[in-house]
Amino acid sequence: IACRASPSTGFLRKHNICMVSDFFYPNMGGVESHIYQLSQCLIEKGHKVVIATHAYGSRKGVRYLTNGLKVYYLPLQVMYNQSTATTCFHSLPLLRCVFVRERITVVHAHSSFSAMAHDALFHAKTLGLNTVFTDHSLFGFADVSSVLTNKLLTVSLCDTNHIVCVSYTSKENTVLRAALNPEIVSVIPNAVDPTDFTPDPSQRPPDRITIVVISRLVYRKGIDLLGGIIPELCLKHPDLHFLIGGEGPKRLVLEEVREKYQLHDRYCWTVTRPDIIQGQEFT
Repeated sequence: IACRASPSTGFLRKHNICMVSDFFYPNMGGVESHIYQLSQCLIEKGHKVVIATHAYGSRKGVRYLTNGLKVYYLPLQVMYNQSTATTCFHSLPLLRCVFVRERITVVHAHSSFSAMAHDALFHAKTLGLNTVFTDHSLFGFADVSSVLTNKLLTVSLCDTNHIVCVSYTSKENTVLRAALNPEIVSVIPNAVDPTDFTPDPSQRPPDRITIVVISRLVYRKGIDLLGGIIPELCLKHPDLHFLIGGEGPKRLVLEEVREKYQLHDRYCWTVTRPDIIQGQEFT
């Protein structure tokens, strides 16, 4: 949608794009960095991009980031886990003001967990705007929260122009959850560029194999699975060691595994603080 050629001129049409999600800086995570990097790439393509999210503490109003990226921190009440309440009506005046003021032509919502994303899709269609939705996570089908979220997703995406998923497994999951036509769902893989993390072979210990894990230590990142396979791998491979970088509530799982199987000399972790790395711009 963002790069479709104009039938009259043949040139790429420039759009005014609004990224909407509850999750953005100074909150840290994959969705936040994805929105920021995607916005920068679209700006380089000549499109105008603004971001709408809720206020974070004293960070309210309008802020500007790199390349003139404009961010609206709207005064919406946070309900749970940095997500606002889902009513579809309390956000209408604010989001409509942003869409009209910035002359938005495409609304791009992010994350099934974000109530603002669902609200933005609903309001955008009432204003006759093109809509895109990017789903970043996998959901279940059995627990109560997943059932409710899937029903909400079915309503939100029934009239969305296009959906983007970050993996083929995510596409299958989203198509099933929201009863979508697979033809309107695209896969754009979201991963780490390995060329930016090339190790130095000369620093590699000759007597061990080191597996490096960099992640937020939360359930959605599969830390429970990591804690389950570490003892088995260490038992099969005596020269195997783990180096884990990250912080989160699931760190307790890794600590319990280390104590239970006496693996103190087989793996360790260090705390990563991306908010310090990005601090000069986002704090």
